[in-house]
Amino acid sequence: MQNTNITNKTKTWFITGASKGFGLSLVKQLLAKGQNVAATSRNLAELVIAVGSTAENFLPLEVDLTNEDSVGCAMHKTKKAFGRIDVVINNAGYGIGGSIEELTDDETHANFNVNVFGTLNVIRMVMPYMRYQQSGHIINISSIAGIAPGTGWSVYAATKFSIEGLSTVLAEDVREFGIKVTVVAPGAFRTSFLTPESLIIAKNPMEEYTAVRASHSKYLQMDGQQAGDPEKAATAIINVAYQENPPLHLLLGADAYDRAMAQLEKLEKEFRFNEELSRSMAYSA
Repeated sequence: MQNTNITNKTKTWFITGASKGFGLSLVKQLLAKGQNVAATSRNLAELVIAVGSTAENFLPLEVDLTNEDSVGCAMHKTKKAFGRIDVVINNAGYGIGGSIEELTDDETHANFNVNVFGTLNVIRMVMPYMRYQQSGHIINISSIAGIAPGTGWSVYAATKFSIEGLSTVLAEDVREFGIKVTVVAPGAFRTSFLTPESLIIAKNPMEEYTAVRASHSKYLQMDGQQAGDPEKAATAIINVAYQENPPLHLLLGADAYDRAMAQLEKLEKEFRFNEELSRSMAYSA
């Protein structure tokens, strides 16, 4: 990892999902460093209480990320308050458990609306400001589930695979404007992610899916026992924003690293096993 030296330069940060988890840790650490922070939540009162600050460099915003106009208004307020937007952290999202058959169309759409389309709305709305500045950094919080998913989390994994994919292409699309992109894939951290506020399970579970039930039981029992320290994760994410050449992909947590490396090895083995077939698809001479 690059050596990182946090400077005294003040940046303006726009952080979604800021009332708990990584988002709250990020906001508190940044405010303590004197940074300008615009923080969003679906519930303004909850956000203000959680952060506990009335500082001039803190702009709490009630935003519906699934509504493009709501996001655009928040960006405008941030620019008006602080003059620019340097770093966007797309942190908002929630988990959903269940097999594809168990999860209804409404449950599936709702998860994509927040986890994927909410992120897209933020990126779409901030790009005019960053293009004008010819600078900026977009940091998207994914999950190790977007690289190496586990049984019972199909739709959640699909949303996080989407974040991985769109971030990879976004980095290429915005490079010419001096804008950087990082997608962060955390493992298990001791946040509120496994509580009912951040994780829902299919309303109509099917007893036939015994492996899915076992997986959910295992994960839910981890609540409060996760090895990852969210304060260390927040510090790492902040440091990335100050790197001259930040990584496109960042794994956080030993479990995330191990799962990603195992998945990489598995994919390489499968691809090589079918190499001859893969290469035989051209028209015969």
